[in-house]
Amino acid sequence: MGNRLTKIYTRTGDEGSTGLGDGSRVQKDSLRVTAYGTTDELNSVVGMVLALPVADQVRAILTEVQHHLFDLGGELCIPGHVALTEAHVSWLERKLDALNDDLPVLKDFILPGGGQAAAACHLARTVCRRAERCVISLGVEEQLPPQSIIYLNRLSDLLFVIARVLARHEGGSEVLWQSNRPPLDEN
Repeated sequence: MGNRLTKIYTRTGDEGSTGLGDGSRVQKDSLRVTAYGTTDELNSVVGMVLALPVADQVRAILTEVQHHLFDLGGELCIPGHVALTEAHVSWLERKLDALNDDLPVLKDFILPGGGQAAAACHLARTVCRRAERCVISLGVEEQLPPQSIIYLNRLSDLLFVIARVLARHEGGSEVLWQSNRPPLDEN
């Protein structure tokens, strides 16, 4: 492994710039930094899900996802670097299909919740969608590997299904959105 950080602060970013993996410097609010920063945030929220009691199968899947997200962060931090492939997307799809097969068919939208781990997974799903939007914005400005966006799109679907699985694992229930609920009581 290369150089290890012996000192956490370098003071090189005090003026609002940061170094990319290729050695170039950009502003900390650049689209690239926003994309890999939001991916890092997503990885942290997945870690929050894993800090709660979850089924071993879900734990194994989400731990592997964390590795993928770290790889994706590297891909986004190093212009021109490719880390995720079609195999990563296919892996997500296989896991998604296997977990979804055991769930009841949804006929309505569900509200986020269902238990602590399920609610945390819904939060991960929404952060994933934000990361996807950030990567799409970066892709408008710079050439990116197509799998970056596809991976995040599929991952948000997997996180939705995992949230449903976790709601059942925790003994919680899904609250269905009621589009035809009565008007608010004005008292």
